[in-house]
Amino acid sequence: MLRYFDGNATSPLCKEARDAWLEASERWWFNGSSPFREGAAVHVRLERDREELASQLGCESGELIFNSGATEGNNHVFMALGMLCPENQTVLVSAVEHASVREPAKRYLGDRLQILDVDSNGVVDLGNLEELLKSGEVFAVSVMAANNETGVLQPWQKILEICQSHGVLYHCDAAQWIGKLPLEGLGKCHFVTGSAHKFGGPKGCGFLKYSRSVGETAFLTGGSQEGGLRAGTEDYPSIAAMMAALDSTEEIPPSGRDEFERHVKQWLPEVQIVGESVPRLAHTSMLILPEFGNDRWVNLLAKKGQLVSTGSACSTVKGQESQVLEALGYSSEEARRAVRVSGGKWTCGDSWGELGRAFRDVWDGLQEEGESPSVISVD
Repeated sequence: MLRYFDGNATSPLCKEARDAWLEASERWWFNGSSPFREGAAVHVRLERDREELASQLGCESGELIFNSGATEGNNHVFMALGMLCPENQTVLVSAVEHASVREPAKRYLGDRLQILDVDSNGVVDLGNLEELLKSGEVFAVSVMAANNETGVLQPWQKILEICQSHGVLYHCDAAQWIGKLPLEGLGKCHFVTGSAHKFGGPKGCGFLKYSRSVGETAFLTGGSQEGGLRAGTEDYPSIAAMMAALDSTEEIPPSGRDEFERHVKQWLPEVQIVGESVPRLAHTSMLILPEFGNDRWVNLLAKKGQLVSTGSACSTVKGQESQVLEALGYSSEEARRAVRVSGGKWTCGDSWGELGRAFRDVWDGLQEEGESPSVISVD
């Protein structure tokens, strides 16, 4: 039986989302911009879901753009910042951001991009941030809510307060936070991005909270959908499924992650747990294993039915080492021994216990086998 522990890459479609998608696809598949009654009915439902999401986030419904997910939303934000940020100011982007933030920031900001350092756990130093903003040279700040690789939480509420006190824009990539922790207060950020597939919804659907007061910048031009900021016929079935998935996230069971980590530390000498001493997502654990490449660990665990990863799925595809671990001060050699475990509402019962025992068995097997010629990791 397979046990899935790569939830930070994507989560399985939950039953509530599937049911909502099927119903909407069968009954409400019309174009919401069409003038007849059936199209108007879709438009009403679309706006009802927009208002519900706005209520949960604490923002105006007119500030929400339904899109294809956080990658599109982050690109939209940095395209706008690239147009709005004066040449003599900078945008601070934390050193542990997802590639969907890092890459568009480089593309649209150029020399106006300034990296915001983090401590050895991956947390932004609020005192340092305050000092940087006092200079008056910072136009905007981008710091995620929860890290996709380590699960470490950022004090985004305090970051928002600091930015507000200095009149600085704040963008928060909340893709890993949404569906796992309370949404209250996120809507006060100038920009917030999220993806449905991170919390049991369908792939290719998400949203961007965009404060129109900063200046309206369309990402996709064409029709007048999404307030003119994102042209194209809305995918209402996927939006309905996203909202159903979000409503179901209150049922996430208690995590067995802490007990799993306790056992792994007993069974595997010198294992390191990244960010262990600071608040993290309850179902995420990034391990720096004592020996052997992470590709070997992942493959052997998969043979035992335990599906884990080496970190960010985007970095794995590109064959890159983790820039997050590099920012935290880990060496390339340590990064090649990193394994990420990330569960969710589907990891119930003794799933975490089985995973821990699988780690122990793989470790015992590798010790008996001995170190074979090194294999280049693909994380």
